[in-house]
Amino acid sequence: MSNPWKEIKLSDYENHMKLDSILQLQALNQIMKKQFLQFPVKTIMVLGVAGGNGLEHIKPQSVDKLFAVDINSEYLKACKERYPYLKKIMQPICIDLLSENCYLPHAQLIIANLLIEYIGYECFQRVIVGVAPEHVSCVIQINIDAGFVSDSPYIHVFDNLECVHHQIDEQATIKAMNDIGYNMVCNEETVLPNKKKLVRFDFRRC
Repeated sequence: MSNPWKEIKLSDYENHMKLDSILQLQALNQIMKKQFLQFPVKTIMVLGVAGGNGLEHIKPQSVDKLFAVDINSEYLKACKERYPYLKKIMQPICIDLLSENCYLPHAQLIIANLLIEYIGYECFQRVIVGVAPEHVSCVIQINIDAGFVSDSPYIHVFDNLECVHHQIDEQATIKAMNDIGYNMVCNEETVLPNKKKLVRFDFRRC
């Protein structure tokens, strides 16, 4: 079965995420601003970049290379169209991280927001070890009283995500990173309108 993220239209995804009852697109944008400013690095990799929400916070004069990684080639096409001023530093990479033959270049910083839920800890660990970044900043979603996909007019667009969704939590995320040699250096929560919360972790390689 093909990964369902290959079939979800970017417009449906973004329109769902930015609804007033959800506000995840807006919250992630501000989180990414902090992530980009937090680390004085020259090479950045964004895993699950989608349409590039948050990339406007990158200062191209301060970064040598931006690897924009996603499984959906249409998402990457949108990134290039939306951010032409990042053309000199941005390298789109269309790849399925679950593939056994997945290879990614080295980057000093990996940003992975709302990604671990869809590839699982084992795959995420394998990707981090392969890229060998000095820093990892990731966001996970904690569902307090709701399902992992919030109710909206677009909810059925995401029906097939059940087959790739993994249950995750804060302590398991920290342990997974500790097991591959990364210590948590920052932890921040953002509460959303529908009682969900986004939890940001920053890790540094030991």
